[in-house]
Amino acid sequence: MKRTKRLISVLVLVAVLFSLFPVSVLAKTTTKYSLTISAAASTADAMADIAKLYNKKYPNVTLTFNYGSSGSLQKQIEQGSPVDVFVSAATKQMNALKDEKLLYNSTIRTIAYNKVVLIVPSDSKLDLKKFTDLTGASVDIIALGEPTSVPAGQYGQEVLTYYKILDTVKKRAVYAKDVTEVLTWVERGNADAGIVYRTDAINSTKVKIVATAPSYAHTKVEYPAAVIRGSKHPKVANTFVKFLDTPDAQEVLDKYGFTFD
Repeated sequence: MKRTKRLISVLVLVAVLFSLFPVSVLAKTTTKYSLTISAAASTADAMADIAKLYNKKYPNVTLTFNYGSSGSLQKQIEQGSPVDVFVSAATKQMNALKDEKLLYNSTIRTIAYNKVVLIVPSDSKLDLKKFTDLTGASVDIIALGEPTSVPAGQYGQEVLTYYKILDTVKKRAVYAKDVTEVLTWVERGNADAGIVYRTDAINSTKVKIVATAPSYAHTKVEYPAAVIRGSKHPKVANTFVKFLDTPDAQEVLDKYGFTFD
């Protein structure tokens, strides 16, 4: 009982310390800080713009971004890679790190949501209008994210399962290391079609969206962010996580096609 009370006291203290950190002090100090942000590949364009806005407010903080699939980023953190903030494209990976006590629970916040779409090359002549059209004889290669490590691949598999076409699609599927690679394969015409996020598709001139998966066909595409316990500057790292939830950052995310419900 005493051990439980001590644990609760520690957790409350950590939460209080984070909440009391004066961001105005960070904005005024001349002390230099460096943060490493491991973020889902689908956030890359938005993060680049958000970083510029953050640095206008906190010019003494250097941000270095490491992009990849949420699954691979999770493994890097578990293996001890020096990471300050993790931005995932799914709650699965964030929850795993939470269960392993590798992040500060009080800093977790959802910053945006996304949609799952079916894309083809912009000059494609295939008559694809819905996900079930992927079973047609004219479709040879379908690009998907590796479902065990790429959230977009997981969501895509759920959609294909919902439409009862997963087994057929698997026979034509090629699996990518992250959603950006799926997009690239379709852009180059190396795949007839692919499943990506709406944000990836609308920011490319080389692909077109032919179908959007209904929300009930897959787990909600949620983007949580949090400070990692291995961070040398957790309070500074939390200013970035909080900044992701500001109107300025949300405006950038909206510009790139993310949603907030």
